Amino acid sequence: MPEGRTATRPATGVAMLLPAATGFVLLLFLVRGEWGPLRRTDQAVADGLNDAVAGHALAVRVLRVITELGGSPALAWVTSVGVVWLLLRRQVRAALYVVVAAVGAWILISVVKALVGRLRPVVDEPLAAPSGLSFPSGHALSSLVSYGVVLLVFLPVMRRTARRAATTVAVVVVVLVGFTRMALGVHYLSDVVAGWLLGAVWLAVSAVAFRHWSGDRLFGHPLPRSARGGEVERARVPAGLPVLGSAAELRPVPERHRPVLPRPLVAAAELTVVWLLTLGTLYGLGMLVEGAGAGSEPPGWDRSVVHHLVDVRTPWLNDVASALRLLGGTLGITAAVAVVGPLAVAVTRSWRPFALLALALVGQVTLFLVTVALVARDRPDVPHLSPDLPPTASFPSGHVTATLALTACTAIIVFRATGHTGWRVTSVVLAAVITTAVAVERTYEGAHYPTDVLASLLLAGPWTAACWWITRPAPRAGAAAQGDTSPAGHR
Repeated sequence: MPEGRTATRPATGVAMLLPAATGFVLLLFLVRGEWGPLRRTDQAVADGLNDAVAGHALAVRVLRVITELGGSPALAWVTSVGVVWLLLRRQVRAALYVVVAAVGAWILISVVKALVGRLRPVVDEPLAAPSGLSFPSGHALSSLVSYGVVLLVFLPVMRRTARRAATTVAVVVVVLVGFTRMALGVHYLSDVVAGWLLGAVWLAVSAVAFRHWSGDRLFGHPLPRSARGGEVERARVPAGLPVLGSAAELRPVPERHRPVLPRPLVAAAELTVVWLLTLGTLYGLGMLVEGAGAGSEPPGWDRSVVHHLVDVRTPWLNDVASALRLLGGTLGITAAVAVVGPLAVAVTRSWRPFALLALALVGQVTLFLVTVALVARDRPDVPHLSPDLPPTASFPSGHVTATLALTACTAIIVFRATGHTGWRVTSVVLAAVITTAVAVERTYEGAHYPTDVLASLLLAGPWTAACWWITRPAPRAGAAAQGDTSPAGHR
């Protein structure tokens, strides 16, 4: 397949376009005309699903989690990370295609909703409270376009088995997202089907348009070519001209690359030793802190710091604390990893950043959970700003531990990826500032004592250092013997 093009072919695009467009136009007229059989079918499906789901709290929670896969935050992550990845790999046309497809989908949703003006379903027990109009389903359309665009861009560089798996996962996710919109009572069946059909139309139109955009020139500048392996590929241009690059540039790492952990059993043994020693240190420190005050009280200075911060609370500081609470919480850490991990792989062309992040975060979570169970220290006896704060589990701070592990790993990745002093200094400063801010916030909110925060630093610091040591690159001298064909593979 010619490099720099999507996986679709003109015939495939037309085959998708005609029936999808016909089906959408038919549905549009039937909905606008309030055709009786369609209206009754829509309402019957909405009522039936509502009766089946309402009253089952677990099912509702599962539906709400799945439906977020088609929500704005999830799709924004898919498209934005994909665009940045493509730009880092100098795939300018592919990046522009992703942007145009995403923006076009948003425009279609807004325009068609306004033209049709259909109200949301009315069911006995509403399970969600969405805003806006009903036809077509924005989740259904956006999820099909977003995940479809990613498939079209990246499928050409996947092996056959991976292609089938990725396509199956994408189809299942899109179908489940559409189902959840009906099950939660926020869309009719025809809304979801119309979203899928219109999304397929836009996906086909945009893919065919970009496939036939000439790849020989970019903004009027000719792109030089070089022969490699019997196929013609675009060569890199060292000047400032953007380069589309070849399909091979989309691969996360070279096909032949050095293993991240050459001796996995030895690495596991070393990490186990560090994990156990860190746990023992934390357990001993926890017992020491618990017995440092009068009776079972914490040390006096520990309590005085927390009470002083409560006295200086203001509405403005409370708002800042709420933002920092999200930054160091599970959602914030997960979102940061979902951005840092893929982009680090895009820059370094190595799986090493993913290994570092995975080992550091999984290890710190297990250390945190076991330490919390062993020490079981009560929260500070002050009013807590967070209403859903657990009553115990004060030692150590999970927010501070996760924040330090993530920011330290990010700084390590930056050091490995570049020798630029500015980037390195910035990564270290940001790691220190963000971790300090989250630590102060946890104490300010009354969630932790200062000693809890210090214990978090003792947990995340040595453990992250051990993960850095385990995932450090092997000496460069053996690169050729191990088949590393990319300079970035040394990172």
